[in-house]
Amino acid sequence: MDYSFSSILVCYDGSKYSDKALRQACDLAKRYGASLTVIHIIEKTKKSDVLAGSEYTKILRRYAKSSMEKAQKIAKDNDVEPTMVTKEGNVAKEIVQFAKSSKTDLVVVGSKGLGAVLQFLLGSVSSNIANHSMCSVLIVK
Repeated sequence: MDYSFSSILVCYDGSKYSDKALRQACDLAKRYGASLTVIHIIEKTKKSDVLAGSEYTKILRRYAKSSMEKAQKIAKDNDVEPTMVTKEGNVAKEIVQFAKSSKTDLVVVGSKGLGAVLQFLLGSVSSNIANHSMCSVLIVK
């Protein structure tokens, strides 16, 4: 079978797993001549609003900005010019919706991300994306 991708979406949260996923996505984008979009989702749920409030959201937004700057540098170092997207909401749901609306062929995500506590509360983001995505998903370990 010959698989070809024209639009790749990589999920980035600044963790070492998302660094590996981004490097893999850059390699695939170059190999297939595909566009690459890097997405960072700021986790925004009723639980996070109640537990931490708006100051916590401001911290997450600052972190998102610095993470995306790091991601852009990694992509450029790998000779790829990505589109950068930041959204707020439920991580897996936002990624799946964005992949569908942007007609993404492949979603690349790290097997683990930041925050063991959030993962425990919210479930594994990578498995949620794999289970609900309309396109292929590559989980990078």
